[in-house]
Amino acid sequence: MTDTVAERAAGSVRALPSAPPKAKDFKTDQEVRWCPGCGDYAILAAVQGFLPELGVPRENIVFISGIGCSSRFPYYMNTYGMHSIHGRAPAIATGLSTSRPDLAVFVVTGDGDALSIGGNHLIHALRRNVNLTILLFNNRIYGLTKGQYSPTSERGKVTKSSPYGSLDNPFNPVSLALGAEATFVARTLDSDRKHLTSVLRAAAEHEGASLVEIYQNCNIFNDGAFDLLKSPEGAREWIVPLVHGEEIRFGAGGDKAVVRDPGTGALTVAEGVEPGDPRVVVHDAHAADSSYAYALSRLPERDPRLTPMGVFRSVERPSYDRLLREQMEAARNEAPGDDAALNALIRGGDSWTL
Repeated sequence: MTDTVAERAAGSVRALPSAPPKAKDFKTDQEVRWCPGCGDYAILAAVQGFLPELGVPRENIVFISGIGCSSRFPYYMNTYGMHSIHGRAPAIATGLSTSRPDLAVFVVTGDGDALSIGGNHLIHALRRNVNLTILLFNNRIYGLTKGQYSPTSERGKVTKSSPYGSLDNPFNPVSLALGAEATFVARTLDSDRKHLTSVLRAAAEHEGASLVEIYQNCNIFNDGAFDLLKSPEGAREWIVPLVHGEEIRFGAGGDKAVVRDPGTGALTVAEGVEPGDPRVVVHDAHAADSSYAYALSRLPERDPRLTPMGVFRSVERPSYDRLLREQMEAARNEAPGDDAALNALIRGGDSWTL
């Protein structure tokens, strides 16, 4: 059984009475200090715009970030927040989420922060299904430290730290999250306000670990990384829209489609697909087996221009937070009226006093 962030906040004695918030209520008096033209501005506006729809008081919302350009986010949100340490935002957010179920906890991170020094913390937060909404800004470069290649930079990328081209095979953040069995995984684009907002809303309402990869332009150190997807023609030809319950079609006139090979069962892309073709895949974001969503995430291996966008996976599984509370309650119920059994458990076994 799941409940929404609004229901968790309303059911808490810590929830403070408040008039319904508006977008302007989430804006601080701090000067927004990103480079002019940075994609972070669009993401900030989208987040401030959709948060009132959650019905959660500002006092019950927290933004936690690590280190990087994206990690200035908490300064610009009129909520609680913390600018933490490099890569450790998921760990800090885990402690807060498990101890305060009434809070809506967001993690804001970048491709370097989350996937390099923070990779371990990210995959375990996803594996555990901690009740977090993780926004991963992916600009395929290190922006704050002035232009080194990042874990998502394409192979051969020439940067200050790879003058002859990067030799690394880049991470696919969506594939990584699905491999960690995340219960909600999505991808969107900074300049598509409507799509960005709808994906963020779905992620925030999900109970458990949500990861949203946001393609975000760094116009100083990696300008134009996603220009192919931002032009009307490029978007039609290369963005593969994922809408639950609908056929996966794209291209001018919808003549391209994701199909299942009748021999191997593998997912591939076919052109000139007529209406009613039984090979066309109907997107199922709620498929229990993550292998289907993973196969979608690997379509760019066939052509790196192919870019699935939308919710890859959204399934229900008890969150780590819920299971932890149930375990604690069960321990307390062993000795109703006092915490003797729980205290004995905590203090028992191999322990030492120094």
